[in-house]
Amino acid sequence: MRIYVAGHRGMVGGAILGKLEARKAAGESIDVITRTREELNLTNQAEVGDFMASENLDVVILAAAKVGGIHANNTYPADFIYENLMIECNVIHQAFANGVTRLLQLGSSCIYPKAAAQPMKESALLTGILEPTNEPYAIAKIAGIKLCESYNRQHGVDFRSVMPTNLYGPGDNFHPENSHVLPALLRRFHEAKQSGAEEVTIWGSGEPRREFLHVQDMADASLFVLELDRATYEANTLKMLSHINVGTGSDISIMDLARLVANVIGFKGRILNDTSKPDGTMRKLMDVSRLTEMGWRAQISLEEGVAQTYEWFLNSPHIRS
Repeated sequence: MRIYVAGHRGMVGGAILGKLEARKAAGESIDVITRTREELNLTNQAEVGDFMASENLDVVILAAAKVGGIHANNTYPADFIYENLMIECNVIHQAFANGVTRLLQLGSSCIYPKAAAQPMKESALLTGILEPTNEPYAIAKIAGIKLCESYNRQHGVDFRSVMPTNLYGPGDNFHPENSHVLPALLRRFHEAKQSGAEEVTIWGSGEPRREFLHVQDMADASLFVLELDRATYEANTLKMLSHINVGTGSDISIMDLARLVANVIGFKGRILNDTSKPDGTMRKLMDVSRLTEMGWRAQISLEEGVAQTYEWFLNSPHIRS
């Protein structure tokens, strides 16, 4: 089986690639195909078409995306909607055009309305207004779901989508301005401890609640959903609802998360709030009952996962520059 992992150098794509390579080493008949951004520009339709035509692929895993936190989404909204739309359109269409019958697309929990009932069910999609701070990215991800649905309906292919909650872990982006909340906190508390600072200020009130899933759990869930037989998958997505939530089913306030990160790192100072900065959506918790009923649940606790991520961070000096 020839499997193309788009975005293999990203956090999730890298975790999925590692699991596929481990299976191959254990004797499974798998050929994993990858291309770097320099080798293949996924926003270029002609390049993607030529690549798909030459590789005779059986499965495509679309983990490539332009991602970032609140600051990045607010600062570069055109980049986020354009690049993600182009990647999805090119990869999904060219996969179909070149005979790929099974594809897995990775999305994001930001697809759901800002005021969606909690926990958020798959059926909440397109039932309300999106969170303004990441609306362009969310619209692109919704388009990816609808592309998969539409190709399934019109052409009978088996293109699936998984919608993860907030992800973290080895390989994350720890940039001081463009990272998500957990790696941003991890870096901030690490630097505060190193400098001997007496306090750390976090964005917003600290009251919003978020759910976090370790990237290795996400990789497990992605391959689990990809490999479900079609009848089981369609029965659990009501056939036309071709996306599945992936998460832990539990959440934590940003202030409690900051305390957890500080404890793991060993920072003993004060934690302050900058309420001039936006909170974003007050709560985002995924309803993962469909995936649980199918037989999968997360295995890595948040404290264990943060400790693992911090150890990786300490052993990766290049990402702290």
